[in-house]
Amino acid sequence: MNLKFTQYILAGALGSFLLLSSSAVAQYSRADSLRGRIGPERSWWDLKHYDLSVEIIPSKKYIKGSNKISYKVVNEAKLLQLDLQEPLEVTSITQGGEELSFRREGAVYWVTLTKKQVPGALEALVVKYEGIPKEAVRPPWDGGITWQKDSKGLDFIASSNQGIGSSIWWPVKDHPADEVDSLDMHVTVPKGLMDISNGRLVEIEVGKDRDTFHWKVINPINDYGVNINIGNYVTFGEKYEGEKGTLDMDYFVLLENLEKAKVHFQDARRMMQAFEHWFGPYPFYEDGFKLVEAPYLGMEHQSSVTYGNGYQNGYRGRDLSGTGWGLKFDFIIIHEAGHEWFANNITYKDVADMWIHESFTNYSESLFLDYHYGKEAGQAYVRGTRINILNDKPIIGDYGVNQRGSGDMYYKGGNLLNMLRQILQDDAKWRQILRGLNKEFYHQTVTTQQVESYISTQAGWNLGKVFDQYLRDVRIPIFEYYFQGGELQYRWTNALKDFEMPVDVWINGKEVRLQTKTAWQKLEAGTAEEVVVDPDYYVGVLKSRE
Repeated sequence: MNLKFTQYILAGALGSFLLLSSSAVAQYSRADSLRGRIGPERSWWDLKHYDLSVEIIPSKKYIKGSNKISYKVVNEAKLLQLDLQEPLEVTSITQGGEELSFRREGAVYWVTLTKKQVPGALEALVVKYEGIPKEAVRPPWDGGITWQKDSKGLDFIASSNQGIGSSIWWPVKDHPADEVDSLDMHVTVPKGLMDISNGRLVEIEVGKDRDTFHWKVINPINDYGVNINIGNYVTFGEKYEGEKGTLDMDYFVLLENLEKAKVHFQDARRMMQAFEHWFGPYPFYEDGFKLVEAPYLGMEHQSSVTYGNGYQNGYRGRDLSGTGWGLKFDFIIIHEAGHEWFANNITYKDVADMWIHESFTNYSESLFLDYHYGKEAGQAYVRGTRINILNDKPIIGDYGVNQRGSGDMYYKGGNLLNMLRQILQDDAKWRQILRGLNKEFYHQTVTTQQVESYISTQAGWNLGKVFDQYLRDVRIPIFEYYFQGGELQYRWTNALKDFEMPVDVWINGKEVRLQTKTAWQKLEAGTAEEVVVDPDYYVGVLKSRE
């Protein structure tokens, strides 16, 4: 048997012929369940507003503050789950001025209510807390607070908490399924420093030795997208005439980097042009857009995107695709700002569906290139990123335990989406689907099933088997074929039972679409001896029986 595999599949990717499930070996604790599920102590109340006040004390790496949590009662209850991670501590919880009793279990506070919770009523809790928050060791992957100094020896501080949870530095309902409708933040910092947070600056309360910055967000916001950035900032900005009118785009950087930023941050405007074209209007015109220098690589905080890529193109100066196209833009500006559409506008209900954030945003990098440099530039880039795919475990994780899937949600997920575009064979329709997702699920939390169903319905294809194969299995389908008696025999192998997906191929220089299944099929092929599969399909190729 002569085996010929396409260059677009990694060695080892074909090695697993069984569906692997992370749940088969994973062991989860009660703490995982308390964090990851919507239990009865979370489901009865619907978040409406946070009013967070926090003082930052850099000399002690200490914070203290309060959060007024406003909510609507869905069902009558007496016990409420609140989240705040050690070593921070809640010092008091009140409702209507009355002190409430509470019990701590790890990162959870069980709060006993005394007032009758009437369905439909609006209620509020005031939670006071303080302590030394967890310090981020390797932000943004290892979350917490980053305490650094700038080149002048001034404090340079920031939060980053995707994965570990926003309850690492403030008391919240720490689950993505329930986004707060709006937010006020009052951040107090030592005199001479600024805090840059989400939304718009309402006022600065000037004190003798400290100042308080009041920020307001009027759109729904996920907890992990809320951030503080404290430093000796200078600012510049521009007005962007976009699809919903004039958008304020403001940039905050350390003084020493001002001139570099004025040149380098031009990528932000180019990002907005490309992504409004592909995804629809920027979702938070009311709150503006900010790009804020941070003492770590960067993250997608809503309307307050953080940046620390060293004012260089690529990912820390490196092209993740190996094609050269990745050096045409600053990876952090494009990728993290792309999350404004996929993560902040459309947010997963469970971290197991994190691909909704990362696959689409990884794919947005190629669409940025497509918009500014042409379609083939974008296609070459996304194909090039396959060198980073591991095919180690399913992209979708386990539900209800705060467990994300494989890191393949980035590059494999991006290639899945690029392949769907090829299957559709209609770029205008594909753009309509991407824009439609951001309109249909505007400011909502969603499930994978909702996203899959929407794409299938709008595409006019039942793509369920394709999603199952690429999101819930580790195997990459192999297009297996051979020629016999003037006929092409072909099928999918290394795939789920009954997997089917069309594939575009060239036979004797002629492009043909084959509706391929796991059962052998045949096609008159004359004197043909080879099949070339369109490289935009992320599949393996096996010529057998020769």
